[in-house]
Amino acid sequence: MSVLKIKQIVTLLTICTLASCKQGKPQLSKIDGKQVSIDSILAPVDSIASFVAPFRNRINEVLDSTLAFAPEDINLDDGPRNTSMGNFMADVLLEETAPLFLKQTGKELDFVIMNRGGIRSIISAGNVSARHAFEVMPFENYISVVELDGTALRKLIGFLINSSRIHAIAGMQIVLDNTGHLESVNINGSPFDENKNYHVATSDYLVQGGPSIGFFSDMVSVHDTGYLVRNAIIDHLKKIDTVTAQVDDRFIQLK
Repeated sequence: MSVLKIKQIVTLLTICTLASCKQGKPQLSKIDGKQVSIDSILAPVDSIASFVAPFRNRINEVLDSTLAFAPEDINLDDGPRNTSMGNFMADVLLEETAPLFLKQTGKELDFVIMNRGGIRSIISAGNVSARHAFEVMPFENYISVVELDGTALRKLIGFLINSSRIHAIAGMQIVLDNTGHLESVNINGSPFDENKNYHVATSDYLVQGGPSIGFFSDMVSVHDTGYLVRNAIIDHLKKIDTVTAQVDDRFIQLK
């Protein structure tokens, strides 16, 4: 066979090979699926259950260990303008965040605000454990400190006054007259000064917009503490023997 013929055959085979390797983009033609019911018919896999058991038992042991005791229920609906559960949450954040914020920034924390929807459970009378903290705050929300000028804070106060829900505050007192109009606002025991900037601790969820409930329309600055709301609750429970909270005069309407 001549060299020319061999070259022609090789060239033809190469072209055929390259052509056969060319493929179009794969296209999805069909999706199959079926519903699998999760019920008592499904039995656990012993090997997996045995592997997980030590971790599950340890987690339950930590979550269910008693941290404090609540002599009575702490509720979310026991007051017209503030509630025992809301006050507990806001007070915890104020107490636990103030020294951390001072250490991180050298600045004083003025007050705390939490939205009603961010408190997901009450604390019932009896032993209080870390599991309760997860029930109250099941979200991975961190504590942020927002700096507000006087104008923005006045808007926030107006929002609280007109809200149909009872949001939690600490370090601030709002007093309405008997017609529902603003009588006075005190922050850390001093009258509200519209020419001053204030630092308020809250959930990063609200800082990022939350459910667009209008808490922070204008901010001078935001500081991320890196501290979970849930961890603040747990740290607080570890420090105390008895969990107490009550409806008080931090947000009231005069009669």
